[in-house]
Amino acid sequence: MPARQFVGKTKAGPLGDFISEFDYLVGELIAALDRLGVADETLVIVSSDNGPEIVITHMREAFGHDSARPWRGMKRDNWEGGHRVPFIARWPGKIRPGSTSGETICLTDVMATCAALLGAKLPEDAGEDSVDILPALLGRKRDRPLREYTLHQTISNALGIRRGPWKLLAHKGSGGNNYQRNPVLAEYRLPDTDPDAPGQLYHLETDPGETRNLYSRHPEIVADLQERLINAQR
Repeated sequence: MPARQFVGKTKAGPLGDFISEFDYLVGELIAALDRLGVADETLVIVSSDNGPEIVITHMREAFGHDSARPWRGMKRDNWEGGHRVPFIARWPGKIRPGSTSGETICLTDVMATCAALLGAKLPEDAGEDSVDILPALLGRKRDRPLREYTLHQTISNALGIRRGPWKLLAHKGSGGNNYQRNPVLAEYRLPDTDPDAPGQLYHLETDPGETRNLYSRHPEIVADLQERLINAQR
């Protein structure tokens, strides 16, 4: 809920007011860094832990606001709406303003990145799934992606794996929310275009909304991603 001075600041109810407050606080933090003269020495990262809650359905209906668009699903789901979040970084003199990166990263990468910034060496048994993403932040060109693959997990422990544009979900359905039993979510159900397949395969560059299940069409890609997923679990 928003603090008292932010109640009614937007036309999008309490959630909209709270986001307005968050935006204000980030601005205050940046202003304080500038005022103290340490902005050039400070890497600021703004992100989120997962996709939006089911309350997003109310925001869509009442205020025409869709914080998951254009992704499918929401919090707890293994679709992009449950995992893909903003990741914004500011570091004057280091990160070029307005620049973007096409690298796939994960919040677990913050650990290895901070260690690299500090010149610290992580122990062999710490941050095994963390990758230093400084090259992406600083705009350094690379011949291959920073991450070989990225794993996804839902509230039910259903697993998925992303490698390049391909994403394999080792389960049917969302892996999280029940779109069949929950009447609030029923209208957001999409037909499975490969209903006999035991899992789902999507090409996110051509189908970012995960509407076409390509599992049976690309068995070689499924086999490759399944092997990587099994190895990651060992």
